[in-house]
Amino acid sequence: MNKQIRIALVLVLVFVAGLALAGCNSQATIGVLDVNKVMSDSPKIKQFQDQLNVKGKELSDQLEKDKASISAEEFQKRQETAYGEFLKTKQELETQIDTNIKQAIEQVSQEKKMGVVLYKNSVATGGTDITDAVIQKMQ
Repeated sequence: MNKQIRIALVLVLVFVAGLALAGCNSQATIGVLDVNKVMSDSPKIKQFQDQLNVKGKELSDQLEKDKASISAEEFQKRQETAYGEFLKTKQELETQIDTNIKQAIEQVSQEKKMGVVLYKNSVATGGTDITDAVIQKMQ
């Protein structure tokens, strides 16, 4: 997930947290999620990363195989096409990762009756860490 999206999500979550805390339910429980830990420890995320690595290797191997039999100009074109295809696959996988994380957060927050879930890097203190529960839900 790129930095701008993370920042936007944090701002939205902070805004929602303010609304939830100001609303009727003053006993709202706040969940905290360590996204970096999810990205490094989740088997599901590792699966997506492996898929991306396989795609990159396939594209690279095909380019190397074709390199000897095509012109430098054609190789450059194929290289650009392969890179575009790799980026498209990467974007699709990142969307799937984002969707999986959001679904797991939603499930855990409902089960634990959380009013708000914030990213850990934006919380100085407090909150209930739900990171391991989210990783578990993603499997």
